[in-house]
Amino acid sequence: MHLTSKRLAFLGLLLAVDILLIILSGVLEFNTLFLLAAASFCVGIAIREYRLRPGFAFFIASLLLGAILAPNKLYCITYAAMGFYIVISEYAYDKLLYINRMNSRVSLLWIIKYLTFNVMFLPILFLSPKLIYSGQLSPTLYLVLIIAGQVALYIYDWAYIYFQGSIWTKARKKLKL
Repeated sequence: MHLTSKRLAFLGLLLAVDILLIILSGVLEFNTLFLLAAASFCVGIAIREYRLRPGFAFFIASLLLGAILAPNKLYCITYAAMGFYIVISEYAYDKLLYINRMNSRVSLLWIIKYLTFNVMFLPILFLSPKLIYSGQLSPTLYLVLIIAGQVALYIYDWAYIYFQGSIWTKARKKLKL
């Protein structure tokens, strides 16, 4: 699939916005997760507008540029996890469209989403807990962090769904894409 110059220009501008959000997440420390989530939403825009291959190329380009330009390289890991989650979520959504029963499709999609998240989150929590919490972790605190992670994923996913359904839909009409 070849990209037209209009599509390539749009992806270039979207990449610039994406990198700007990643850089700002390191500069404005009080909004780090919000800005990284907004940056990862750009990956979803690229995938929904131009399908998976160009969207995945966009994601790889944003990871490389983010690793070069971001002031705090650790935030690039968080962005990579958020962006990878979006890639897997969009891929699963596209593949599950072929399932006839709606209840099965929605349930399977949420199972894939939670599996993807937990495959990334739980090893970090248990193997490198200092990345998440600087103090001493008790078994109770591990349980609290696991539950908090699941709730955070739910909030993040619904924010992404809202962003794609409402905000990006309106912006897309104004951009005439």
